[in-house]
Amino acid sequence: MYNNILVPVLFDNDHDKSAPVKLAGLLASPGSKITFLHVIERLPGYAKSFVTENLQKELRVTLHQEMDRLAQHLPGAEGVILEGHSGRTILDYAGQYGNDLIIIASHRPGVKDYFLGSTASHVVRHAACAVHVVR
Repeated sequence: MYNNILVPVLFDNDHDKSAPVKLAGLLASPGSKITFLHVIERLPGYAKSFVTENLQKELRVTLHQEMDRLAQHLPGAEGVILEGHSGRTILDYAGQYGNDLIIIASHRPGVKDYFLGSTASHVVRHAACAVHVVR
């Protein structure tokens, strides 16, 4: 059982968000802390002019609502949204807040993942705590 669980969340159609939530509930000790973390990748300079400030604000509001919805499924859970490189930000957060488990969803790897590396594989290779990958 774990006391401080980090569950990175990606809002797309390829990742099942229910499986990591259920697993966090099963692996959590009574009274444990569970953090759902979504990382917003920084926009490249050339794309910033196409994304208005209002659109960015609306996106953040929607993301906060989705994170709150996830967190309400488990006692002691909260949602956090950060900006940065997904793999590094997940690892930095886990190190800073002393997470003892990261539960991360992953898709089936393709050829591009073997050369570029996915977020899940980056987290698995570099995490200082236990990592559980859900497919």
